[in-house]
Amino acid sequence: MRYLVIVTILWAFSFSLIGQYLAAQVDSDFAVLARVSIAAAIFVPLSIWRGLPSTLVRGFWLAGALQFGVTYLCLYRSFNVLSVQEVLLFTVLTPIYVTLLDDAMARHFNRWALLAAVVAVTGGIIIRFRPLHGDYLVGFILLQIANLAFAAGQVICRRLLLRYPTDIPMYRFFGHFFLGALFVALPSWWLFGDPSRLPQTPMQWGVLAWLGIFATALGMYGWTKGSTRVDAGVLAVMNELHVPAGLIVNVLIWNRDTDLKRLSLGMLVVMASFWFNRLGRRHSPVLSAN
Repeated sequence: MRYLVIVTILWAFSFSLIGQYLAAQVDSDFAVLARVSIAAAIFVPLSIWRGLPSTLVRGFWLAGALQFGVTYLCLYRSFNVLSVQEVLLFTVLTPIYVTLLDDAMARHFNRWALLAAVVAVTGGIIIRFRPLHGDYLVGFILLQIANLAFAAGQVICRRLLLRYPTDIPMYRFFGHFFLGALFVALPSWWLFGDPSRLPQTPMQWGVLAWLGIFATALGMYGWTKGSTRVDAGVLAVMNELHVPAGLIVNVLIWNRDTDLKRLSLGMLVVMASFWFNRLGRRHSPVLSAN
């Protein structure tokens, strides 16, 4: 679980950095392409092409296309019509998608994992809910597509690694994940990118580099590895922790006002979801992968 905690902290900074330095300033398609290209440059040279189950390779391509292709293309576009706080609010449903998709792939229904996910989502809503004004429907739809794609990508990777265990270290084939992401990000840049909105300042280039190396390459690797060491309920709840984590970063670094009582109550509810999941763990034993 330590992998998931570390990555949650990394991703908490991502929301603020994107909202502060990239949103409405740098072309969203280029930002996604830059992140994925940096991550691919790190892992593809280390990756092998032979000796792996073909289903595993194809699955990682699909997961990459979903999780860092579709997800981030929709996420970046949402920042053009939503605030950072609204983005955090509209991503609270991801845990439910994770549990339902994992159950579908496992061909069974884990009511305890779903209950834990619903409790975690409730905590996220307590923290982030505010009366909504203006035209937010487009942003909401974009983020639900992003949430569903992100959930599908991580569940696919988790299930493939559990079903096809291998002695080959994951870093030797994780480049296939980012090749799948490039399969979506590169055509999107060609078709929809705006060359006049490339990064203009060293800070913007630096943020893209940080996002590519830490949040994308190392973050996704750690999250995927960590997902195989917990059950689906824990994985779902961890998807909700980015809400309080992202808000805390917003408060501490950017001095944004927040209701500390709501934040504390919401965090307690999110943490309680781990307890609900533990109640049903005997019905859903943790699987592990190499």
